[in-house]
Amino acid sequence: MNHRNHFVERKKYGVLSNVLFMLREAKHTAPSVIVLAVLDGLAAVAVAVVELYVAPSILRSLERQDTLCRLLYTILIFTAAVTAASALQTYIRRNLMFGRIEVRDAILKKVRCKMSTCSYPLHESEAFRNLLSKAQDALNDNCKAAEAVWNTFSGLILNSLGFVIYIMLLKRVDAAVILATIVTAVLGYVVNYRVNEWNHRHRREEEELAKKIKYVQDCVQNRALAKELRIFGMQEWMRGIYEKYIRLYLDFGARREKRYFVADLINLALGVLRNGIAYANLLYLVLGGRIGAAEFLLYFSAVSGFTAWICGIMEMLSTLHRQGLELDAVREFLDYREIFCMEEGTPLEQEPNQSYTIELRDVTFGYQGAESEAPKPIFSHLNLTIRQGEKLAVVGLNGAGKTTLVKLICGFYDPDEGEVLLNGVNIRVYNRRDYYRLIAGVFQDFSLIPATVAANVAQNIEHIDQKKVQDCIDKAGLRQKIESLPQAYETLLDRNVYTEAAELSGGELQRLMIARLLYKDSPIVILDEPTAALDPIAERDIYEQYHELTRKKSAVFISHRLASTRFCDRILLIEDGRIAEEGTHEELLANGKRYTELFELQSKYYREVEA
Repeated sequence: MNHRNHFVERKKYGVLSNVLFMLREAKHTAPSVIVLAVLDGLAAVAVAVVELYVAPSILRSLERQDTLCRLLYTILIFTAAVTAASALQTYIRRNLMFGRIEVRDAILKKVRCKMSTCSYPLHESEAFRNLLSKAQDALNDNCKAAEAVWNTFSGLILNSLGFVIYIMLLKRVDAAVILATIVTAVLGYVVNYRVNEWNHRHRREEEELAKKIKYVQDCVQNRALAKELRIFGMQEWMRGIYEKYIRLYLDFGARREKRYFVADLINLALGVLRNGIAYANLLYLVLGGRIGAAEFLLYFSAVSGFTAWICGIMEMLSTLHRQGLELDAVREFLDYREIFCMEEGTPLEQEPNQSYTIELRDVTFGYQGAESEAPKPIFSHLNLTIRQGEKLAVVGLNGAGKTTLVKLICGFYDPDEGEVLLNGVNIRVYNRRDYYRLIAGVFQDFSLIPATVAANVAQNIEHIDQKKVQDCIDKAGLRQKIESLPQAYETLLDRNVYTEAAELSGGELQRLMIARLLYKDSPIVILDEPTAALDPIAERDIYEQYHELTRKKSAVFISHRLASTRFCDRILLIEDGRIAEEGTHEELLANGKRYTELFELQSKYYREVEA
């Protein structure tokens, strides 16, 4: 499958499908959530109904001129009922909260697992990453869809039951009152919906402004930028940018609040109209002797509550629809079609004495540009064989295609045409994760995980062979430094996470990467300019140490400094997407072609610097 032909149209799952998805996730993660969501709705209805009857019951008791004891007993009964129902509701919601978080966290783990294990082209795909951003947005806090949807379920139960109970309660009231209540409630909902829709349509504008404000704040607080801010006197400039975005954010808030103000006025007018009709009708019933003062209060309160139930049902359905759109992004991300054989491919077991030969046969590859543009090939009909135990150097100017070649060898990309073969078999048929286990790599942008030194070497947190870690650190020439740290191999790294973390120099980090590479002990080693930030002498020393420690392994060394890889068995000069020259360092110098020219230019520069 071509690495470009995997993008598909957005899929809409539908509200019912998303509800079933959440129910399935809850069933497997925290089944109690479903029961508690139903009980939460029932408890909320109980609280509302009991509270509705409190005042009318007390008023009826006063109308009957009950004794003080009887009145206090009535008050006590309702107080106890409200307290018990409210306590039960609080207890249910507290327990529901833990289950909701558990379900959301389970889905979030699936999203993170998908992102960290997907194929490399997907990882680089803008469409895929945008979908990831939307999925994370639906999962990143308690108010987002993956957790708040349980409140929506409870709210639907609450409002639906409340609607049924109140419609039965209002059967003695004129149908015109019920009709007026429904009409004004629907109109009020439409007004609120339009305002909320405007807010939803412009949420990106607000998010962009908030993102820019946060970016400026992060720049000011960033330790890496602290020196530049002070040396170049950028404080006033940054303050001006910050104040500009704050003003824009406040202007946006003012526009939004104007709409909410108008909506509130309309709702107030509808409320006056509804209550006026209900009040007139109920007053007519009182004056006609058909109901007493207690019933008047009960029915008047019920009319107001009835409005809330109608609006609540529509609001919950609207919310469920909106949350469904957010869950669409989550499900689409989780269901995104993989382009490599990650699980179903042929297993590839690493054997201790197995030799491995990698071959690129007639490979053509290019990066996708704009949709209307055909990809411009980086390589066209390239042929290359890396034999077992061979030390291969790939050199050339920036942009020549060195890193792209590494990505093809590593199986991060599949070629557009041609094949990448492992021992004569196209790597497409293998389980790609098994293929990755054969390769240990150190790249320019290598990762330092916020964990201990031992965990960084083992690339594992739980199952670490401490003796092997120490042996690899020793071979990498870093034992003295690591054992001088306060916690030795248990010293934390990455000050972005741990304030007490140790900081290693560039050369020390390179040696830590050597230890990591040795710990993995893979038969194929890839080094893609990991020492580019070091000076030429330090780079040569590190590369020679890699050379010594990777004997009997196949190794590919990438560098733009030609002298660093002169020890290799074979050197390839990549130029214009092809292998321009090939041979040992001495052979290429003897040829007197492009390699000799670049070598002389670099050595002349370094001689001038030294002088």
